[in-house]
Amino acid sequence: MPVFLPLLDQETDALLPILERIGPVILSSPSGPLPEHSYVLVEGPSFDLSIITTYLDNGAEKVIVPLAWAKELVGIIPNDRIILLLDIGSVSAVSDTVRNAVSGVLLKSPAFDLDLIASISKFFEKSDIYFLSTGSNAPSKLSIRQLLGIKATLVIPSAQLTPGPSSSAKINVADAFMAPLSSDRPDGLFPTVVCSETGQALGLVYSSTESVKESILTGKGVYQSRKHGLWRKGETSGATQVVTSIRLDCDSDSLEFRVVQHGSGFCHLERQSCFGETKGLSALEDTLKSRLASAPEGSYTKRLFSDPILLRSKIMEEADELCSAETKEDVAFEAADLFYFALTKCIASGVTIADIERSLDRKAKRVTRRPGNAKPQWSPPSASSQSAPPQASSSPPPIDPDAPIRMRSSTLTSISKTARKDLLRQKVKPIVSKVRSEGDKALLEFTAKFDKAQMSSTCMFPPFARETMQIDAQVKNAIDKAYANIYKFHDAQADRETLVVETMPGVVCSRFARPIARVGLYIPGGTAILPSTALMLGIPAKVAGCKEIVFATPPRPDGTISPEVMYVASLVGASAVLKAGGAQAVAAMAYGTETCPKVDKIFGPGNQWVTAAKMLVQNDTDALVSIDMPAGPSEVLVIADYTANSAFVAADLLSQAEHGVDSQVVLVAVNLTEEHLQQIEAEVDSQAKALPRVDIVRESIRKSIIVKATSVEEAIAFSNDYAPEHLIIHLGNAPAAVASIENAGSVFVGSFTPESCGDYASGTNHTLPTNGYARQFSGVNTLSFQKHITSQEITAAGLKDLGPIVATLADCEGLQAHANAVRIRLRAQQA
Repeated sequence: MPVFLPLLDQETDALLPILERIGPVILSSPSGPLPEHSYVLVEGPSFDLSIITTYLDNGAEKVIVPLAWAKELVGIIPNDRIILLLDIGSVSAVSDTVRNAVSGVLLKSPAFDLDLIASISKFFEKSDIYFLSTGSNAPSKLSIRQLLGIKATLVIPSAQLTPGPSSSAKINVADAFMAPLSSDRPDGLFPTVVCSETGQALGLVYSSTESVKESILTGKGVYQSRKHGLWRKGETSGATQVVTSIRLDCDSDSLEFRVVQHGSGFCHLERQSCFGETKGLSALEDTLKSRLASAPEGSYTKRLFSDPILLRSKIMEEADELCSAETKEDVAFEAADLFYFALTKCIASGVTIADIERSLDRKAKRVTRRPGNAKPQWSPPSASSQSAPPQASSSPPPIDPDAPIRMRSSTLTSISKTARKDLLRQKVKPIVSKVRSEGDKALLEFTAKFDKAQMSSTCMFPPFARETMQIDAQVKNAIDKAYANIYKFHDAQADRETLVVETMPGVVCSRFARPIARVGLYIPGGTAILPSTALMLGIPAKVAGCKEIVFATPPRPDGTISPEVMYVASLVGASAVLKAGGAQAVAAMAYGTETCPKVDKIFGPGNQWVTAAKMLVQNDTDALVSIDMPAGPSEVLVIADYTANSAFVAADLLSQAEHGVDSQVVLVAVNLTEEHLQQIEAEVDSQAKALPRVDIVRESIRKSIIVKATSVEEAIAFSNDYAPEHLIIHLGNAPAAVASIENAGSVFVGSFTPESCGDYASGTNHTLPTNGYARQFSGVNTLSFQKHITSQEITAAGLKDLGPIVATLADCEGLQAHANAVRIRLRAQQA
């Protein structure tokens, strides 16, 4: 991991040679040749795959791309070549697919928030984390160390770097590089391994802060003599060095210098290495260099260097012999001969082994592959080469508003089994912190800022004024009937019985349920009207017997709350209605304010700000609040066989697709004919174009898939692995399939059970786990608002039998006070 990454965002010819010595550099859309170790930052209005492949083929180690580009590169460019460029406030938009398709994330933010960066790094646990501050202040050595401490790397714009002294506006390049460097030696020096360009150890020396700084800035080998101070290698002997790279070890207490060694060698004994003579290719390279300079006229080596035709003949001869070799020994022998003549050709042309290695590294970085056919003169007639199939363009076609709205199709074996998760996060910490410290004042400020509502109070308390609940009679009747169905189903779920078990004579254990005393229910709103969510959360809270039920919902611009939501608040006996939304509402319920009651558990869906705030407060031990479940984009998975009504299936898919462009829509087709699939697709297209939210549907459907399964069992196995929020079963014998369902938020059985009924009024709850969390979480239900307490009662006779068991186990664990609490009672019985 580099100490820092410089971002070359202006003319930096003087800095580039210095920066290349200490690690990779980031270039922003460069037009010329790339440095040996470079990352390329690519930004543009539209995705262009050819730009990415050109940079990678030309030697870029990685490309740094925005989220929109990263989505298009999934499965096309190797993961280890992609770094995601992301504003720190947009983490919520990163899907699990993209997260697993990149090797690093470059976070941009105007503020340096170490805790937030550390938190986000846990989400990207398999990726390298880089951080770029968009503020104007130069970074400090402390900030570099702090980021390295959480395994993150600071990106520093070149405008904030200087070869001169550090200042408030710029940091010295060497100072930045040495920020984490520490010594465990009394003299403060750093052990330094000096190697050739190809990695052969030349010697072990010591460096000081001063010597390292000089080497970085000048590119010369400068070290620290323990007796004589600064040691500029070759200053008197002529055996100078050109430093090509300087690296820290993993503990940041020693260094490696790679150098081009001139003169008689590194060692004072006038040889290349202090560790003895070189061997292998490095030794051959030295020998050939020497012979090129001093081989006698007429000698075989001199002829090879001076006669290109002879050298070519020998290379061709040895290549042919290598191809004919069969045994391990013969292959090694002939390969050695070929290496000899090939390296002779290289030395004659001024090419070193280091040059060859750089070329190999550059070839390995290519992502565009050649067909792999031999040239005609080397191919036997029977092995005529075939043309490589043309590569399809990976640029997305322009969106035609009149084009059919289609899902993608794929066979089941091609679908990844990784759950599709979108862990939503945003930079909510400042909002939450301000509400926590300033209470109602902060709430009113944020409500004015985000909801454009100027208010003088934050909460409404019962009895609620009648004028706040004036609703259409038909809507009121629908709410009342939905209320009855939902109440009936959730009332049946309540745990009102005490479980009593005598585990052994005289030892009685029990478990009983109690309501969570104070609950906060978040109802998304503002310009929207969502009484259904108020019903789904308020009714189970009322059934469970929660003493305080706090509604939180964004106000309308005039500061009022939707009368439909207010009517439901009255029905369920809400103790307060908080007129706030977003992260600020979650913070108010978690910590409490002057007027908003503090709650013990927060429920409800919301946008990325709401979800991130819920995740944040549940991990704060000062808040002492839990949440219902992680949230994410809405999902539906439909399993359909030949009995399915195409129009019904299409309508079910669209009912979730209209939620948002990130909605997840999957059709699992069980042995459906192409004609049947075309009918479904035609229905999706025609129904979608009749919807007011067609633009949203077009985007979500384009990202959705049709999975082709060969049996009901295979389809259900896929569904169980996917763990959808909503599962709709369009099968000839749909009820029989329910027994095989293991993971789903809610199941809709049969062709006359649309998901919409569960969303509103059938009785089940529509607050369900997404992102594959149906494997671990249930949807909201009455038990979500209850907690269970266990108790035990032991008689004297029961303790006589149980006590020795407990004391023995306590002794085993070394907890003598535990054992004593039992034995003191047993002794009292014997007295």
